[in-house]
Amino acid sequence: MADSDVKHVFPSASTMGSKLENFSPRLSTGETETADQLLENLGYKPELLRNRSTLQVAFMSFVLASIPYGLATTLIFPLVGGGPVNIIWGWVAVSLITVCVAASLGEITSVYPTAGGVYYQAFMLAPANWRRVASWTCGWLYVVGNITITLSVNFGTTLFFVGCINVFEKEPGVGVLEGSNYQVFLLFVAVTLLCNAVSALGNKWLPWLDTAAIFWTFAGVIAMMVTILAIAKNGRHDAKYVFGKFENSSGWPDGWSFCVGLLHAAYATSSTGMIISMCEEVQKPSIQVPKAMVATVFINTFAGLLFLIPIVFVLPNIQGLILLPQPVPAIITSAVGSPGGAIGLLIPLMVLALLCGVGVTTASSRCTWAFARDGAIPGSRWWMKVNRRLDVPLNAMMLCMVVEIVLGLIYFGSTAAFNAFSGVGVICLTASYATPIAISMFTGRKQVKTGNFYLGKFGYFLNIVSIAWSLLALPLFCMPLSIPVTATTANYAPVVFVAATAISSIWYWAWGHKNYAGPPVQGQHQHNQ
Repeated sequence: MADSDVKHVFPSASTMGSKLENFSPRLSTGETETADQLLENLGYKPELLRNRSTLQVAFMSFVLASIPYGLATTLIFPLVGGGPVNIIWGWVAVSLITVCVAASLGEITSVYPTAGGVYYQAFMLAPANWRRVASWTCGWLYVVGNITITLSVNFGTTLFFVGCINVFEKEPGVGVLEGSNYQVFLLFVAVTLLCNAVSALGNKWLPWLDTAAIFWTFAGVIAMMVTILAIAKNGRHDAKYVFGKFENSSGWPDGWSFCVGLLHAAYATSSTGMIISMCEEVQKPSIQVPKAMVATVFINTFAGLLFLIPIVFVLPNIQGLILLPQPVPAIITSAVGSPGGAIGLLIPLMVLALLCGVGVTTASSRCTWAFARDGAIPGSRWWMKVNRRLDVPLNAMMLCMVVEIVLGLIYFGSTAAFNAFSGVGVICLTASYATPIAISMFTGRKQVKTGNFYLGKFGYFLNIVSIAWSLLALPLFCMPLSIPVTATTANYAPVVFVAATAISSIWYWAWGHKNYAGPPVQGQHQHNQ
């Protein structure tokens, strides 16, 4: 790719001042050749435009998590699990754990920076006699996790929009939008189509959209924080309540209830490793992506506290909030005292919700394309194609979109569908992240010593924390939020997880064990469609 190509995509980069020079997407031909040569050494032909800088990678990673939107849509979990303590300290605890996961993945990604991400890493790190099974299993977890997280983001956006619209009421307690199943589903389809259209048609502008998103986020959060604390129509709690009040509404024992409420924070941070799928679209992936993953966790943690602490200070009665599918619009309305003021504060979150949908749509399409490129998905010859005009893997993107819309039909059978989508996404992504980390640790961490992000002996501690968290998360997020369980409150995440596992296992038995050779090694392309 020549300099002129990139200048055409970003014509005004050179005019934005010296302060932006550090993350200008322009790069020299030499830098491109170095990154592309590294990719070819890993066995792949460069096919995507490298138009993202270090900060833009970090900003996209931030948008994938979309704090505070990701925390707003799942606030019901800690409200039921433990109230203020679960909201604040659960977020801090999971954020600290996520630093360990991001750093552990960063070490490995600095050695193997491809769009295949964790499944490629699992293949390269595992002993030869079981590397194919390891990469196959990890790859399917990664793809299913990406698709279901994308689905849950767009579905969460839909439910959040309904909640925001219903700050306007026809009569006390009755919103202007009924929010029937068919209305929710149609709005979900519209959100999904919009996010796919922006991701496909506006690919060259996405780095700048991600950059704008981070400033938009902090401006919106600060405006919200100042306004709700200043007005506080129904009063403010004291610090003892905000940081020390534990209120279990789940029916589980207190300790387990707190843990189940951690899905809130785990959902918001589950996108940590999704940014690896963008490795083939950045200038220096072995350096930029690891730094971006770790740096984003700290940005997210700060943004999350900036959002959550003011919310808890003005929290209305929890027992009333837990009856709502989306409590945040009600909390904001209660604090400012008027639906007009509330919607004004909620608009930044609504915009961020759509930006998050675009981000996860982009990341999920890349990981699906990469897995298809190695012949692991039925119909790989079709899904591995890159649309040269748009410079995106359009077929893979459309495959993800269709799967998401079909899974969205579950909502007609259970209003707890969103919980299932978010739960299975967290389970699959957490397990996929843990796979290369565990393999690396149990094989003596030999390969990561050659990377640009090697953490030395401290890396063992980070790996152990990451693996321990994964072992807790897998059963934890299969649990229902509260007991006793009914058909409408059951957690269907295990059902979706088992179904995905069954499909991947049957495909491996029917085709994979004879034909799947794994990712290409040492420049030898082994695409097996």
